[in-house]
Amino acid sequence: MTGPDVPPPFTLAYVPGVIPGKWVRTWNERTPDEPLTLLQVPAADAAAMVRDGGADAVLLRLPIDRTGLHAIPLYTETTVVVVPKDHLVAAADEVSVDDLADSIVLHPLDDTLDWDRPPGLPALDRPATTLDAVELVAAGIGLLVVPQSLARLHHRKDLTYRPLTDATQSQVALSWLEDETTDAIERFIGIVRGRTDNSTRGRQPTATPAKAKRPAAEGRKGAGKQAGTPKRRTSGAAQDKRGKPRRRS
Repeated sequence: MTGPDVPPPFTLAYVPGVIPGKWVRTWNERTPDEPLTLLQVPAADAAAMVRDGGADAVLLRLPIDRTGLHAIPLYTETTVVVVPKDHLVAAADEVSVDDLADSIVLHPLDDTLDWDRPPGLPALDRPATTLDAVELVAAGIGLLVVPQSLARLHHRKDLTYRPLTDATQSQVALSWLEDETTDAIERFIGIVRGRTDNSTRGRQPTATPAKAKRPAAEGRKGAGKQAGTPKRRTSGAAQDKRGKPRRRS
C-alpha cells in the first residue's frame, strides 16, 4: 500500500520490564498494513510521552496522575526482594515485609511501588535508578524491593530474588489521551483484552434482514383449520370394550 491511503504508524511506548511482544505480534497479524512502532521510555516520563504526543498509547505502571488520560489496568505484578545469592533470604521460598525489618532496603528515585512506608531500614542516599540500586545490592550495600519483571530485566548471576508476600504490588495498565480514542486505540484495546479478530466491539452491528411475514389469509386459514377440526372423541363404549380384561375360561 502506498500513497495517501497508507495509515500512520501506531506508536506504543512502554516502561522497563513490561514486555509487549505478544500483543505486537497479534497486531502485526491482524493489521499488516498498519505498522506499530515500539518506544521504550523511563517510568517517570511515561504519562508525559502520551500527553506530549510522542506516543499514541503507553504501557505503564500505576498509580499515575490520570488527569486527561484513560487507563485500563491489565495485570498485577508480583513484588520480590532482590538479594545476593549468599544472603539468608535466599534460603527461603518467600519472605514477608517484617523479615526485612533489620535490613537496609534501597529505595531508588524511580521506584514504581506506591509505598506508604518503604520496608526495612533506609539507606543514607537514594539511588537514582533501579539499575543503580541493583548494582548496590550486588556490592552488599542493601536489598531492593521491585516488581518481578524488573528483577528479571536487571538479572545478574550473583543475585537472586524471592517473593515478598505482603508487600505493595504494582499494576500494569494501558493509557492514552481521553479525547483521542481512535480506531487504532480501539483495536489495540481489543488485543490486550484478548478479543478475537471477529469481535464486534467498536463496530456497528450488521443489520439482520427481517423475516417475511406470512400472508394474512394463509395465517387465518391455518388458524381456522386448527380451530374447526376438533379431535374425534372415542365413545365410552369403545373405551369400555378396550378397557375390560378378557375373562379367563
